[in-house]
Amino acid sequence: MPESSFCTDDEARELRKLWTLEPDLHFLNHGSFGACPREILEEQSAFRARIERQPLQFFRDLEGLLDEVRGSLAALLGADADDLALVPNASTGVGCVVRSLLFSPGDEILTTDHVYNSCKNILALTEAQGARVVIAKVPFPIERPEQVTEALLGAVTPKTKLALVDHITSATGLIFPISEIVRELRSRGVDVLVDGAHAPGQVPVDLNALGAAYYTGNCHKWLCTPKGSAFLHVRFDKQDAVLPHTISHGFNSARTDRSKFRLRWDNLATVDPTAWLCIPSAIRFLGRLFPGGLPELQQRNRALALEGQRILCEALEIPRPAPPKMIGSLATVPLPDRPKGQLPPHGGAIDDPLGMRLLEKHRCEVPISAWQGPTKRLTRISAQCYVTRADLVAFAGALKDELAAEHGGQHAGLC
Repeated sequence: MPESSFCTDDEARELRKLWTLEPDLHFLNHGSFGACPREILEEQSAFRARIERQPLQFFRDLEGLLDEVRGSLAALLGADADDLALVPNASTGVGCVVRSLLFSPGDEILTTDHVYNSCKNILALTEAQGARVVIAKVPFPIERPEQVTEALLGAVTPKTKLALVDHITSATGLIFPISEIVRELRSRGVDVLVDGAHAPGQVPVDLNALGAAYYTGNCHKWLCTPKGSAFLHVRFDKQDAVLPHTISHGFNSARTDRSKFRLRWDNLATVDPTAWLCIPSAIRFLGRLFPGGLPELQQRNRALALEGQRILCEALEIPRPAPPKMIGSLATVPLPDRPKGQLPPHGGAIDDPLGMRLLEKHRCEVPISAWQGPTKRLTRISAQCYVTRADLVAFAGALKDELAAEHGGQHAGLC
């Protein structure tokens, strides 16, 4: 299939019927909280009904059901099933690793200035042990992926104990050269915790080949599972030190048929496991959308993201801010500076004044994110298969109109 091929608008509209999205909404923010297909939501409801018919029997059966989930994920991610733990989200995965490790005064934890804010907050907890968080600056706009590796390696010192690195960044939507980064940092004795929140389902992932000490990723984004389903992969030699967020019955289990890692992570007290249990069906659902399976879906989404990047850059009269090789199903572009007094009420990307106007006046759901300070900002599109080119054109026109209105009707381009 040609790399430039994405779904026609008619094809995308047919695919959208498989989801429950509002029909008049230009939904270009799949990357934030995903969108779960209708049939997967129905399966989750069936699992919940099964729980309530005979709760005790369900939890007797749960261990085997979770084995099936981890087996399905392992096949997709190139991993051993016993090295996977199920968590509600990637932030929890990062938190479990960071809060399990012991640091000494003077130790350094390395990350980049593209790090997800909640993960940056988690790293800050290590300062109580005397550790120091070091931020490597990666440019955006960016010209080549090697700039990421160069920035990280340039910040490594003999005191660097851990690096938290995105596989695909949240705000800027960039695919980092994660294999090269892990290889180079590992050769310098630095363990890498990969925040792969956006990677599963968006790009191929091979965890055994990657060799990172820790990798966490969401399923409720690009794998389209119900909210609250994610995984943490811990390399075998690191498993004894990493503890789950809840200490429960598995810690003093006398069983010998399972590893301590399995017993600790599969016994997390009473939770609703139904989002996890839908992971195998969601993987199968995505795999049958196109004859080429999930790889074809990823390729079509990437082609649409590149088209969306082009449309937005032409509307804003700016050059592409990132090379095609760093784009998957997300594409981010910089916006003109924020007018004074228009900070988001809660400081986030989902309630930004510009974003709310785009939603309320134009029915465009997109994130508007602060970037490197309160006045700089970005917008990001998510290209899932139900998105039409017409959605992207509508958003570009609405964005141009709203930016012009912000600046008193004047051209708001960045050049």
